[in-house]
Amino acid sequence: MLEAVTMKEIEKIFAVTDALGIHREALVIPLGPGDPGRVRKLPSGKIEITVDARAPLDQWLKGLPELIRRATGAA
Repeated sequence: MLEAVTMKEIEKIFAVTDALGIHREALVIPLGPGDPGRVRKLPSGKIEITVDARAPLDQWLKGLPELIRRATGAA
């Protein structure tokens, strides 16, 4: 179980979001994971990505693009 989100995890998230063309300054990544993880659009317009504490990170990252699309209403 993931206890803290470190630069190692953040860099993996950036690899996904960079490929989607999302600017890093548009992201908020809490350093504490969630149970479950989630992606939501904040009132500020930024995208908050809370890493799932229980799912293996690499597996969870495979679904991250879809979570971002749902949260932002992107097609």
